[in-house]
Amino acid sequence: MRGPHHPHCTRAHQAGALLLVAVTFLLTRLFSAPPPPFPTSRSHSATPGPWLDLTPHQDHLRIYVYDEDEIGGLRALLRGRDHTVSAATCLKGQWGTQVKIHQLLLKSRFRTLDKEEAHLFFVPSYVKCVRMTGALTDKEINNTYVKVLSQMPYFRRSGGRDHVFVFPSGAGAHLFRSWATFLNRSIILTPEGDRTDKRGISAFNTWKDIIIPGNVDDSMGKVGRLKLVELAKQYPDKLESPELKLSGPDKLGRVEYFKHLGNAKFCLAPRGESSWTLRFYESFFVECVPVLLSDEVELPFQNVIDYTEISIKWPSSKIGPELFHYLESIPEERVEEMIARGREMRCMWVYGPDTEPCSAMTAIMWELQRKVRRFHQSAQTFWLHNRSIVNRDLVEFHQWRTPVPLP
Repeated sequence: MRGPHHPHCTRAHQAGALLLVAVTFLLTRLFSAPPPPFPTSRSHSATPGPWLDLTPHQDHLRIYVYDEDEIGGLRALLRGRDHTVSAATCLKGQWGTQVKIHQLLLKSRFRTLDKEEAHLFFVPSYVKCVRMTGALTDKEINNTYVKVLSQMPYFRRSGGRDHVFVFPSGAGAHLFRSWATFLNRSIILTPEGDRTDKRGISAFNTWKDIIIPGNVDDSMGKVGRLKLVELAKQYPDKLESPELKLSGPDKLGRVEYFKHLGNAKFCLAPRGESSWTLRFYESFFVECVPVLLSDEVELPFQNVIDYTEISIKWPSSKIGPELFHYLESIPEERVEEMIARGREMRCMWVYGPDTEPCSAMTAIMWELQRKVRRFHQSAQTFWLHNRSIVNRDLVEFHQWRTPVPLP
């Protein structure tokens, strides 16, 4: 970790120094060239290495996407009670994934318009966004979800097992207060794998749910990384903590922020309000090795990615000089190898179409294909000798009337 002016370079560019920028922590890596551009679905869509085979089979995965006007109340979950919230409003920030996944599924080669041939059913909603904009209250979100689900006979048929929901923020499925009653069998796509620190029970289940990448189109500032802030004060030669302006004319801009990131060899990614952190994904696009400091974090696509090849996870209880010494001991060749491997697969964090050989949507489709069941049942469905599915009153499925009793 020797800088070009060692040992007399400035503090901001000192060999082995760590930068704290927008409450992100970085170990300095000096570049002669500017950092790479921030991701778009095209600029970082390179095909990953041969260790990834993400091509799902179209015949084995057909997804029905509910239309927002198909079911009473569903539009409110996307547009708010007065239907005034636009998709463009909800596209940015940490909740942008719920819009992107919905829009990409509408154009997906795996989409079907026939419920009978569907393997899975996607229920679109932008509830994080409409809640943040005041367009729905928590009570309204809960009541609207219950109303919507009661009008879905296919949800009733499987007990929700073949229905897919996106909850894109740290709150996860807790945005729907009654999730444990109604969505405990459904497939949930979320960047958040654990909220037992605040919620008492986690809405994420490793057997049925899928961790997705955070929305890396926008910077999402977090505060409260107190251990690292204190460490910056104790070791100013190792960790720099500039006085940041998070608003006003002196606010650190997006370009400046990523220029700082681009000077790093290691990008330290502590947890935010919850266990997942957007900084982990950003690290790959500025080409530094992410060092996770979040013990409970769940990472996406663990069926195909070996994270020991591209990142480091360090115990949060060991934040201190020991961490500095460890990072300094890593051979430069290994650092460059990890960065190169990260460069190969960062396309998996980008929400491009599932027709691309490597994108977040391609990986999500691959994961969803593994969730497909040939047969659908629940405690409230029964079947007869003629292969018909019936309810407790022996009424055939296609004659069920809404609202249906919820599982």
